[in-house]
Amino acid sequence: MDINNIITKIETLGKANIISPLENRYKDSDLKRFVCDDDRILISIKKEKLVKFIQEKKDFPSFEQAGPRKKIYFDPSKVKCAIVTCGGLCPGLNDVIRAICLELYHCYGVSNIYGIKYGLQGFIPKYKHEIKTLTPKSVLKILDMGGTILGSSRGEQKIELIVDCLERENIGILFMVGGDGTLMASEKIAEEINKRNLKISVISIPKTIDNDIYLVSKSFGFDTAVDIATNAIKSAHNEALGYPNGIGLIKLMGRHSGFLAIKAALAQQDANFVLIPEVDFDLNGDNGLLNAIETRLKKRKHAVIIVAEGAGQKFFKNTKNKHDASGNIKLNDIGIFLKQNISNWFAKKNIPLSLKYIDPSYIIRSLPANANDSVYCALLGRDAVHAGMAGKTKLLISYWNNHYVHIPMKASAGKRKKVDPKGKLWLSVQEATGQGNLVNI
Repeated sequence: MDINNIITKIETLGKANIISPLENRYKDSDLKRFVCDDDRILISIKKEKLVKFIQEKKDFPSFEQAGPRKKIYFDPSKVKCAIVTCGGLCPGLNDVIRAICLELYHCYGVSNIYGIKYGLQGFIPKYKHEIKTLTPKSVLKILDMGGTILGSSRGEQKIELIVDCLERENIGILFMVGGDGTLMASEKIAEEINKRNLKISVISIPKTIDNDIYLVSKSFGFDTAVDIATNAIKSAHNEALGYPNGIGLIKLMGRHSGFLAIKAALAQQDANFVLIPEVDFDLNGDNGLLNAIETRLKKRKHAVIIVAEGAGQKFFKNTKNKHDASGNIKLNDIGIFLKQNISNWFAKKNIPLSLKYIDPSYIIRSLPANANDSVYCALLGRDAVHAGMAGKTKLLISYWNNHYVHIPMKASAGKRKKVDPKGKLWLSVQEATGQGNLVNI
């Protein structure tokens, strides 16, 4: 997919005619407080791309810059806003909730702020989940809490019933925090709103530990996940060093993209093998993983292996795939599979082995955000509020080319960011680990 051919136009509910409350708050400041829709951020900054567009006399493909507008669409004294968190837990969810709530209340003067409990279920009457009123006091101390104070859930819900709830509660802006599945649901909700000619803004804040959302440089929670994953690598390395033929095997998140495994490996640099979904590997054969591990143990007496959860799924071809409540294929457990096969390999050769298996996934998911992620979440949350109050809709807040931007939902939903096996990140991993090609030719 050519990234320069994507649609970048942002939809609006109508003309913004209300002077922003921020105008008076910051009128004495010399800083450029406001941005306009003509403030653009280039999609690609590669020289050859820019030269091509100059030669062809075309406009440079660009995203609309995020930030406060001088005029807004919604009347702060009347608008009702709702926040919902969906999908798996992730560090930073409470930070985003708090940032949205405080920006709405203190900066725009919005007092009607609600939290939808337990994800999309919260919109559906049969579940009888309460709607939580959010105030600065109720979000005051949530930064040190993991998870989300609103709860979450997985699984599809009827879009029509969700929009019925928005109509019934007279919601003007809906902030949806979640991963790719939530982004696709957000787009469907926004489309149903359009069909009914309703004036409801839908703003998405992308979340995934896997860092695989398309057109998002980094998703919140990822930085915290790398931090915690490096601790797991340290533990695995110490265990491996403590015994002859010691192996530390760590399984990390990464269903389809190996960014977490790669960044953790580069941050700690104790790993000897990194296995990710984007790069194939064989188990047996002269060039396979098992033989490479044996060679490593003969030389150094220990080895550390990092595997992303989506790696090596080809070894389960004869296994019938199951699906979770959200419709995602349930992956087979590559960590347990490798543990068993490595143990069996060395047992057959009568080579003593001490293998320690570590899976820190749920510890990572439920922890509070670290300092960097907390700052990032606050910036995302504030820009989400600016976009919603300006009457913009069907967009997600993204960080791109060192700027915060508006991305049309359609440009990102259903697509996935992946590690380039020929790119600098993977090359750096190969250099740091010394692992070669693990595929038999």
